[in-house]
Amino acid sequence: MFNKGSKIKSIFSGSCPRCQNESMYSDQNPLHLTKVLKMNDHCSHCGLKYQIEPSFFYGAMYVSYGLNVAVGIAAFIVSFMFFGATIEQSFLSIIITLVVLFPFVLRLSRNIYINMFVSYDPQADPKAKIK
Repeated sequence: MFNKGSKIKSIFSGSCPRCQNESMYSDQNPLHLTKVLKMNDHCSHCGLKYQIEPSFFYGAMYVSYGLNVAVGIAAFIVSFMFFGATIEQSFLSIIITLVVLFPFVLRLSRNIYINMFVSYDPQADPKAKIK
């Protein structure tokens, strides 16, 4: 599942979707908020240009919206159903959860979006065994 060549590995590691040898981000820590969206221009292993076209990652906003809705619903269900919080407390937990997870959701949405358009290519990976 998390083996080299799977989209899941590329999405959760933030690695190049074509060769999966290096991170797409110049700073791998998403908690450095000033650098959370700072990406390398291209992959140094396979040469993939991450900004495929101008404003390419604007489409990741739709993915981010879906992820934030899912996280918000999950936060509501956990706080309301499992912890017995009131409606007001549940909505407060949604807000806190979304603020805390913001940098992770932001990067995850970019990773998902670029993986929708670029697939793993073992030919681009010099270390891959070609069958």
